[in-house]
Amino acid sequence: MPNPKRRHSKSRTRQRRAHDALKTPQFYLDKDSGEPKVPHRVDAKTGIYKGRQIIDVKESE
Repeated sequence: MPNPKRRHSKSRTRQRRAHDALKTPQFYLDKDSGEPKVPHRVDAKTGIYKGRQIIDVKESE
């Protein structure tokens, strides 16, 4: 495995690590229920995606 010939400076290391920060998850507020939802995902409670019924969800009591 190749090894570095020279030591990387602190500046160079920190510039690389500047991109490692965690991003905040994207979400939107549902028009009907007002709950936060993840975009481009089927709603687990209703089974609806883009206004269409995709999966049948069993009613839990």
